[in-house]
Amino acid sequence: MQSRPNLLAILSNSVWLLADKILRMCVGLFVGVWIARYLGPEQFGLWNFAIAFTAIFSAFSTMGLDGIVIRELVKNPHRQNELLGSAFVIKLFGGVLAILLALIAVLLMRGVEVITLWLVGLSAAGFIFQSINVIDFYFQSKIKSKYTVYAANAAFILMTIVKIILLITAAPLIAFALTGLGEVVLTAIFLLMAYKLNHSSIGDWCFSWLVAKELLKDSSILIFSDLCVIFNMNIDKVMLMQLMDVNDVGLYSVTITLVSTFYVVPLVIGSSITPKLTTLFESDYALYKRYVKKTYMYVGVSVILIGLLLSVFSKNIILLLYGKNYLDSAHLLTICAIALIFVSQVSLRGRMLIIEANTSQMLFFAVLSVITNVLMNIWLIPLYGAVGAAYAYIISWGFNANIFPLIFNKTRPHALMGLLDYVEKRP
Repeated sequence: MQSRPNLLAILSNSVWLLADKILRMCVGLFVGVWIARYLGPEQFGLWNFAIAFTAIFSAFSTMGLDGIVIRELVKNPHRQNELLGSAFVIKLFGGVLAILLALIAVLLMRGVEVITLWLVGLSAAGFIFQSINVIDFYFQSKIKSKYTVYAANAAFILMTIVKIILLITAAPLIAFALTGLGEVVLTAIFLLMAYKLNHSSIGDWCFSWLVAKELLKDSSILIFSDLCVIFNMNIDKVMLMQLMDVNDVGLYSVTITLVSTFYVVPLVIGSSITPKLTTLFESDYALYKRYVKKTYMYVGVSVILIGLLLSVFSKNIILLLYGKNYLDSAHLLTICAIALIFVSQVSLRGRMLIIEANTSQMLFFAVLSVITNVLMNIWLIPLYGAVGAAYAYIISWGFNANIFPLIFNKTRPHALMGLLDYVEKRP
């Protein structure tokens, strides 16, 4: 290990990210279950509708910059201040746009429902403060994600304590929504502190129209791709709210919360391996291919095992965590656990395609997936309710992971969990 510093750095970074996710998974799940039991399916469903609805517009706050900025920081560390400063301004502008779009859209869909407007507004307000998250790009490019973990976990723990106090004092729903905004604000503050401790200052950042144009040129496709992906992950709750009722949203939200908890596997590995893969793609393409294949394999085996456990013990898990009021979620969990495989593959593939500069295919797949998901929901929700939404969920992700990539030669190797070997020569 000592003779392989790159591998050591990747593993160390992965451990920090994994520790962060495990803490959030365990503590967040405990408190989330408590909140779900306290609020009941209807109020919990309304809150999750607001979160899902707001999330649809979050692509405008990220502006597709995440992978792009990290890639450029790895390639051009001397341009750090220009890259971070320009990305910050772009994300700030995008955050304001996202808030306006979310509020206008919810007014058009739900009318003047005061509680719904407040919930959506509080969720969307966090987009402004998320612009500070460009600091995380810096830490990821240096494989120093432990500092982001410090910042995010400090905010998470503080807000978790607040949530417990709210539960004990029987606080109203709107108070819990405020904690979500509070966590985003605190994370931004702690990231600024961590950045300063690393002998860096945001005062050195500078905005450059030229750099901004370069970033937006590369990310323009990714903005719409991210929009499609996020839309795909949240439209089911919105459509359930419109076609069925808030109770169905509550039952379905419990299921998706449990399943999405394990999305940390591809996220952690993907974040840690991206700098190494970016370097290998430029210097040793054969080794890059081997790294990609092994990454798909290890993540694939992990999520398959997790999915099987969730499916087999779904009823026991729901009863233990959420109680009898949510028992109908057990069948939904059995179905949605399968999606773990597909979501993990799509998540990893997205990072690989950014490195390989094949972002146009990402948008194409995302659009096809959204169309598939919406059509499946329109067809299956009126027939089967929340169960129909669950089937639509796995069908759309399954097509995105293993059917759509077969269309192009360059993306075909990324299908079937990466088990197909690369047949294309390096472009």
